[in-house]
Amino acid sequence: MSAPKKVVLAYSGGLDTSIILKWLQSEYGCEVVTFTADLGQGEELEPARKKAELLGIRPENIYIEDVREEFVRDFVFPMFRANALYEGLYLLGTSIARPLISKRLVEIAAETGADAVAHGATGKGNDQVRFELSAYALNPEIKVIAPWREWDLTSRTRLIEYAEENQVPVPKDKRGEAPFSVDANLLHTSSEGKVLEDPAQEAPDYVYQRTVDPEKAPDTPEYIEIGFEKGDAVSLNGEALSPATMLTRLNEIGGKHGVGRLDLVEGRYVGMKSRGIYETPGGTVLLAAHRGIESITLDRGAAHLKDEMMPRYAELIYNGYWFSPEREMLQALIDKSQEHVSGTVRVKLYKGSAAVVGRWSEASLYSEQHVTFEEDAGAYDQKDAAGFIKINALRLRLIAMRDRRLKG
Repeated sequence: MSAPKKVVLAYSGGLDTSIILKWLQSEYGCEVVTFTADLGQGEELEPARKKAELLGIRPENIYIEDVREEFVRDFVFPMFRANALYEGLYLLGTSIARPLISKRLVEIAAETGADAVAHGATGKGNDQVRFELSAYALNPEIKVIAPWREWDLTSRTRLIEYAEENQVPVPKDKRGEAPFSVDANLLHTSSEGKVLEDPAQEAPDYVYQRTVDPEKAPDTPEYIEIGFEKGDAVSLNGEALSPATMLTRLNEIGGKHGVGRLDLVEGRYVGMKSRGIYETPGGTVLLAAHRGIESITLDRGAAHLKDEMMPRYAELIYNGYWFSPEREMLQALIDKSQEHVSGTVRVKLYKGSAAVVGRWSEASLYSEQHVTFEEDAGAYDQKDAAGFIKINALRLRLIAMRDRRLKG
């Protein structure tokens, strides 16, 4: 790959990406543009601007953007229409943020005339795959630089030495080994590494940042009502909310009740297994509520087909294929299923659980007249079941007759 002339860097303002910024300047002698996304990670982003300026980036080359609404509206909500869970448990909080970051990196590269983008993902993880597959899908000619796969800064000590040699400020709290690494956005927090690397050991309580210990959560349950339109949550307790505001509120309520903790050993796309602690309070509430409204508005055949497709859909997102044709095909199927998924769900939050306790909709397929144990006024003739059962039993009876005949 020829040396890039201008690079757009996914920049957090932290030590690692600041070192990457300086390394790009010295290694390639190129101009650097920084992009910092507000995905709801809960950190002030203006320090990232000041750090970039300190490292020689011109003000016009510093992009800091609030993309929370786009993140939830165009990425999180479409994924939740599918009830997506990776390996049956993980709500894909990190995975779903990467395509949006890559999209903006590529767009900013086009706006600024940059010929490359760069990220701070390591060569051991999934994020390198997600960033780069998305970038190439959106611009097949773009160059992607992954410093962790190129440089020789393979230890914390060496990184800090490089920072000091190149006048990159090193905060006092970064000089020792971090107890674990954290990735956060509006959907979740993800904690990995160091004290969490032994999957046999329970995670220390200080790892959790967004949820209270369920044992210490309020002793009184809280009931909330979530309104849906075409599969998306649009109101909370009767108040219309934007996508990002909805998820923010659900995070606050769910976190207060200890909802959404997950200790998971997962299979990374690159082949190894890793252990992570995930907190997804709002997402956990949203998943329960969405399944609740689907239970009365979605036909059995459609619902079961969706559930069959979901693991494949979730795996595509986890592995970085958000911009692939197969994910878009599955999304079209999922979105078609959501045409009548509208109504209201009541959820009970208590001591770490989010339980659906009520659901109603004008588009409901639930018929009390058909399922009642009382007189149904002729809505359902129970005698019809006999023929239904005999027809469906025919092949089973034929198999049994054959087996009996062969045994002689």
